[in-house]
Amino acid sequence: MQKFGGYDDAKKQAQASGTSKLPAGGYVCKVIGVKYTKGEEGKSDFIEIQFEIAEGEYKGFFQKQYEANTNEDKKYKGRTKIYIPTDDGSEKDGWTKKTFAGWTNAFEESNEGYLWDWDEKKWKNKLIGIVFGETGTVINGRDVVYTEARFAVSAEKIRSGNYPAAKFKAKNGYPSEGGSASAGSDNNGFLNIPEGAVEDLPFD
Repeated sequence: MQKFGGYDDAKKQAQASGTSKLPAGGYVCKVIGVKYTKGEEGKSDFIEIQFEIAEGEYKGFFQKQYEANTNEDKKYKGRTKIYIPTDDGSEKDGWTKKTFAGWTNAFEESNEGYLWDWDEKKWKNKLIGIVFGETGTVINGRDVVYTEARFAVSAEKIRSGNYPAAKFKAKNGYPSEGGSASAGSDNNGFLNIPEGAVEDLPFD
């Protein structure tokens, strides 16, 4: 049989649709990696954390997802960036400071006896509550809806269910803001981001 056009892309889509899906919502997570990165070309520095869901029905989700992915260039998806304020007095920098403080507060409230002391490496192995929301985007001309980490709260707020929901976010010309399933997503609105859309990140 002769190989038909588009087989490789179809194979990746079939593999992605067969993996488990993470609904939007709040999860108690454990940090398993921390990396500080200097911003390039005037961009802000950031801390990237790698995490795993530590409690509940979806415990171990990201590792299971990683192991189930048979792509050669697979990447671990449990990670997010926390940007560092530049102290330039801008409105954007004020928002960055508030967001950063939200993460440090959540770490303090989630880990008894811990106080933020400007050493981000101490976040490794600590618990934190992370709220995930849906994002709609366009990748290679295809509408995609996926979930991503949005903000941090205390682990106790996640356990009690007393935390704010993350709003649906549209970017890159995504045509709607309803968060409904579209091409490339399933009915719960989540799809693994296609390989290559997110850069690989080494962690210590």
